[in-house]
Amino acid sequence: MSTVDIVVPCYNYARYLPRCVESILSQAGVDVRVLIIDDASSDDTPQVGCELAASDPRIEFRRHSANIGHIATYNEGLLGWSRADYVVLISADDILAAGALHRASRIMNADQTIGMVYGRAVYFQDVPPLHLAHRREKRHTRWTGLDWIEGRCRAGHNVISSPEVVVRGDVQRRVGGYRAELPHVADFEMWLRIAAVSNIAYVRGAPQAFYRRHAQSMTQARTRIVDLLERRATFDLFFDDHRNQVPETQRLADLAKRALAREALWRACRTYDRDEVEEGQAEQLIEFAKSVGIDLDSLPEGRALRRRQLIGSTLCNRTQLFALPAAIRRAKTWWWWRRWEREGV
Repeated sequence: MSTVDIVVPCYNYARYLPRCVESILSQAGVDVRVLIIDDASSDDTPQVGCELAASDPRIEFRRHSANIGHIATYNEGLLGWSRADYVVLISADDILAAGALHRASRIMNADQTIGMVYGRAVYFQDVPPLHLAHRREKRHTRWTGLDWIEGRCRAGHNVISSPEVVVRGDVQRRVGGYRAELPHVADFEMWLRIAAVSNIAYVRGAPQAFYRRHAQSMTQARTRIVDLLERRATFDLFFDDHRNQVPETQRLADLAKRALAREALWRACRTYDRDEVEEGQAEQLIEFAKSVGIDLDSLPEGRALRRRQLIGSTLCNRTQLFALPAAIRRAKTWWWWRRWEREGV
């Protein structure tokens, strides 16, 4: 039976912690250990964590005397504690789907070249739709690491939330820990690093995890421009470190820059459509796109922005009603494209 070590960092999430741990201990077909790390919470996490550890020998609880931050906490568990065949990092406010660990470990047991398996993460706020975990299981999709990296460069964004990921233990230890200089997008850079040394698989059908969205989530605190800047830093650091390891790094880096510039310009266009130009976001987004070093007029989003700049944001906003049918078609195309990027279908 495969062994899986699960690291559960917790900071002021005592109210969510029992449900998260329950979803881990109920996993069938694998032998699990759980490490809960309390990063000096000010709520009831110490009491809840100690009670959970006392209730099951598979659970260990640690508490920091001072807050050291999420990156150091992640690395403490993944590199300093885990020793299993496979490792998982899951925030205390998220939930594993039933059978997630068995599905992922079975894929990697059958193919030793696969170093990471992920699947669909279902987003929720209050009550997780756990019934979705019982949907009929389908086959998985497999990519070479290079193909997966190229897909991320073409899209320019991350497609993984985090709790749905299972990593081969020796691969995790080989690539090392999360980078402190990327506090908000360190997971994206980690996935790229793993893909540089192994192949990647995606579980199709049943979801692998349930990702909670709420006001305290770290992902809710970033503006669009900050997110773009951090993703650009992610690609820059990754390609600087892997020039001799990943083929065609310059071509891949150019793909990533082009994707980020297109996204920035598209978002700038939306500020014209919503008559929000005076709020300053459009100027920041345009400056970011220019800084990438690509001829903006060569991009369809760049030409669309020029048209909007000529007629002004007020008129752009007023004419949206007449463009509604086309907008609906574009929205559908965008939805299907994002689904393909996320699920590989």
